[in-house]
Amino acid sequence: MFDNLTDRLSGALKKLKGQGRLTEANIQETLREVRLALLEADVALPVVTEFIKQVTGRALGKEVSASLSPGQALIKIVQTELVNVMGAANEELNLRTQPPAVILMAGLQGAGKTTTVAKLGRHLKEKKKKKVGVVSVDVYRPAAIKQLQTLADDNGLKFFESDISEKPADIVHRVLDAAKRQFIDVLIVDTAGRLHVDDEMMSEIKELHAAIKPIETLFVVDSMTGQDAANTAKAFHDALPLTGVILTKADGDARGGAALSIRHITGKPIKFIGVGEKSDALEPFHPDRVASRILGMGDMLSLIEDIEQKTDKKKAEQLAKKLQKGKSFDLEDLREQLVQMQNLGGISAMMDKMPGMGIPKEVKEKVNDKDLARQIAVINSMTKQERRFPELIKGSRKERIAKGCGQNVEAVNRILKQHQMMEKMMRKFSKANLPNMIRGMSGQMRGIRH
Repeated sequence: MFDNLTDRLSGALKKLKGQGRLTEANIQETLREVRLALLEADVALPVVTEFIKQVTGRALGKEVSASLSPGQALIKIVQTELVNVMGAANEELNLRTQPPAVILMAGLQGAGKTTTVAKLGRHLKEKKKKKVGVVSVDVYRPAAIKQLQTLADDNGLKFFESDISEKPADIVHRVLDAAKRQFIDVLIVDTAGRLHVDDEMMSEIKELHAAIKPIETLFVVDSMTGQDAANTAKAFHDALPLTGVILTKADGDARGGAALSIRHITGKPIKFIGVGEKSDALEPFHPDRVASRILGMGDMLSLIEDIEQKTDKKKAEQLAKKLQKGKSFDLEDLREQLVQMQNLGGISAMMDKMPGMGIPKEVKEKVNDKDLARQIAVINSMTKQERRFPELIKGSRKERIAKGCGQNVEAVNRILKQHQMMEKMMRKFSKANLPNMIRGMSGQMRGIRH
């Protein structure tokens, strides 16, 4: 996420880290590079101009000159101003109203609006323990209604029927009555999208908004469209009283222009960010954490939250007890670690959130999270006995395993070698399962910071 911007900013600021004294000349030179990095990231010009102005004012003041490590002080200023540009803190949804709380979702076609409705519904159901209903008022595309029904069924959300013969406002009024009778806490309304902003679209959604008076009106926008995302959000905000923005496809956005432009241009907070295709790949937007990731400092808080929510603590404890008793780390244990890593979004997602990794860009690009699925498939092709006693796996067994998972013998050999390396490490650290290793790393990093 935002890799190009991270590389450029980290490169510009790295030169200052070890310097005992900063001058106006080298500060200006560094900020010139920062300015270019932001413009290349497709950050809107007014945002860049204001950002550089704020950083320059603080950098040339006593805040940096009086510091024992001026280079670090300047980096801290850049980080603080990045947070200010994106919003001081995460702003949660306002659901304080007589149920059902209505959330109106707006956005252009192709931004991932319908998928985001399902993701948001799942988030509210699992994290906020809400009973969530969804309805589509896209009367132009029957396929959109069917898509939402499928997603709702997959995520355990209540789907309310709608028909293309009805008017959007009539659909919502009918569904609202049904939602009240069924004690729905939150009703998310998916609206029609267009290929571009047009008068007809704006007129329809303004009429719908006036009719149902939602407590939240969220604009869903594709992160990869850069500052165009901010400009489109501004057009919607001029027509509707938006309460927030959801950025989608941020995992594929190497630039970050939208994330850094939207708050300044619309005055509205980014409330959520989409970081993948899976239905749980929607995260609350924390400006401080995103700023840390942009500056290559990682995001351990989000990684720890992922571990707490997405890893099986019971299985992790069982493995720790097993190793403490002197039992060996077998292939079934390795499989469990790979599955947990997969649940955390894969190796690339974890690397993105780990600070100070120092991993070159070319190495990151070689990481393929599909390899996790292939490795798990190799172990799945083994018998229970082979998983418990890897030393049994020789010539003909290797060929059978390779054939069973549709891969070659080299893939089986790689898993066996990987297991040997992991087993050696586990012998040294009896509690070295994936969650404990990452928690330990985060504890060490907190100690270094303080």
